[in-house]
Amino acid sequence: MIRLYGEKRANLVRVFAARLRSVAEAEDLIQDLFLKIQALDDLDVAGDGSALLFRMANNLMLDRLRSQARTGARDESWRSLQGVTLGEDQVADIPSAEDVVAARQRLGVMMATLQTLPPQVARAFTLHKLDGLSHAETAAAMGVSRSSVEKHVSAAIKALMTKLS
Repeated sequence: MIRLYGEKRANLVRVFAARLRSVAEAEDLIQDLFLKIQALDDLDVAGDGSALLFRMANNLMLDRLRSQARTGARDESWRSLQGVTLGEDQVADIPSAEDVVAARQRLGVMMATLQTLPPQVARAFTLHKLDGLSHAETAAAMGVSRSSVEKHVSAAIKALMTKLS
């Protein structure tokens, strides 16, 4: 079988280069075919074995094309989850470096402003807006009325808006 491979190698490369539209891909495929044939050792084949050789090469090509199609579909699916497509360009769905710096600066101003607020106002804002507690839960945690929490949160928002504007 290896002798037949040697005789038909040039024909195989030419046929599969035309099908795959790449000589390099065809050479890879033919190399894989050689490894398969070598693993068969001295297989007794009826006839000259050309049909078996071409069938093995064709099956390897089909397996490779299926694998490439699966890989392409998986990669496209991953890319669609990672960003946004604008026209034909894939755009990352992450903020720019300038936006990140600006957001960090605003967060710094917000945290510094919270430090300047009266303790009850800062605590109400932190519990409600940052920790995600409802007004009722915040009131229970602070031991004050719900209306006091609403007033404290409102005062904190006004102070933050003034500093961030």
